[in-house]
Amino acid sequence: MSSQPYSSFAVYQSGPLTVIGFGRNRPDRLDLGICRDELTLLLRTTKCQSLAVDLTNVRFVPSGMLGLLATIPKLGVELMVFNPNPEIREVLEITRLDSIMRIETVPVSGMLVGES
Repeated sequence: MSSQPYSSFAVYQSGPLTVIGFGRNRPDRLDLGICRDELTLLLRTTKCQSLAVDLTNVRFVPSGMLGLLATIPKLGVELMVFNPNPEIREVLEITRLDSIMRIETVPVSGMLVGES
């Protein structure tokens, strides 16, 4: 787990495989500029080779956030999305973002969904 505090997302695991999630934050209420800056810092400080974004219990991802995520592979980092709901999965397919990221369904613990 990273000791670096991030306000936009929670870091569940850091290193070559870094896993982030939104916990109790709603992606549609985040400041994209701050989120971009924090994500850039995270990728630089963790030597991340693969970034997994856990979307468990996330109902909606705004287009700006999708655009931000779409820039990750351009940085040479593999992008994975865990547990998108059917609506988000459909958006990823329609926009063809599923061609630049792996979409996975994975089991989660309480910690991954932002619970104590």
